[in-house]
Amino acid sequence: MEKSFSESYRAAGVDITAGYTAVELMKKHVARTQQGNAGVLGGLGGFGGLFAPDLTGMSQPVLVSGTDGVGTKLKLAFLLDRHDTVGIDCVAMCVNDVICCGAQPLFFLDYIACGKNRPEKIAAIVSGVAEGCVQAGAALIGGETAEMPGFYPEDEYDLAGFTVGLVDRARLFDNSRMRQGDAIIALPSSGVHSNGFSLVRRVFDLEHGAAERHVPELGRTLGEALLEPTRIYVKPVLALARQIEVLGASHITGGGFYENIPRCLPQGLTARIEKAAVKTPPLFGLIAREGGIPERDMFNTYNMGVGMCLVVAAADADRALAILRENGEDAYLLGELAAGEGGVELW
Repeated sequence: MEKSFSESYRAAGVDITAGYTAVELMKKHVARTQQGNAGVLGGLGGFGGLFAPDLTGMSQPVLVSGTDGVGTKLKLAFLLDRHDTVGIDCVAMCVNDVICCGAQPLFFLDYIACGKNRPEKIAAIVSGVAEGCVQAGAALIGGETAEMPGFYPEDEYDLAGFTVGLVDRARLFDNSRMRQGDAIIALPSSGVHSNGFSLVRRVFDLEHGAAERHVPELGRTLGEALLEPTRIYVKPVLALARQIEVLGASHITGGGFYENIPRCLPQGLTARIEKAAVKTPPLFGLIAREGGIPERDMFNTYNMGVGMCLVVAAADADRALAILRENGEDAYLLGELAAGEGGVELW
């Protein structure tokens, strides 16, 4: 690698030596995710990331995969020149989907495409990816950084990721066991998470100074509140699933309540939610007021303070809340299942 250098390629805008520097800078972050993880085989630099899963005690192992990116929230990271949190968002958007099946994420790979490879910036991005992996209990076993001059502006990049999880088939969340009266439990979000930012950017005109505006009801600047990384729910949900039966889970992403909650419901059941039960942070009220956005659209675009919903039997609800709170979640009852044609009823 030390002898790998192309003056012609650098003249075209791609400095391959910057890539090697970025890898060296990110190694310490990657190592955090692999500590104590016996499944990781090999290190960075190979053509594929190697992982040997522990299948002990599993009768029918099932792999569950997920992939996603950060979306236009990255525009805010560019604006604030802060790049160490969006990696958490990238991991969260993948692992929070995988956990909706009851699977433990095993490993993660990232993909960064940039206009110019600035090693310190790339390392900052990967530091966030590593933090997300640590929170999810997944190993960062590989990735790719692509320098693409002329395709991306020099100071911009895109970030996406991919995860694979594992669960025994008998422990997959099974919505066929859902019944009328089952409880819907809310796990609070940390804010907007990583969805609806095209609308957020239009509402606040962030590119013209609004990101620096201090908002008293938020206790910080608007940019800081919006850049807050997506919460990762893997560990508390798995802790709950080890003790009681989780019937279903929905990661509340783009499409809000109306699109995501029904994804975990079987035919013939509807989620009934009292709007007064939803603990909505001030940030969402600010978006609605300044954007003139109707309540229906807010609930159909944003998580409104609920990052994930879980469905458990009514008889298990109190115990589920206690377990989740013991694991750091300020969980609360959001509603219940009722007979219906599917979907969500907000009243």
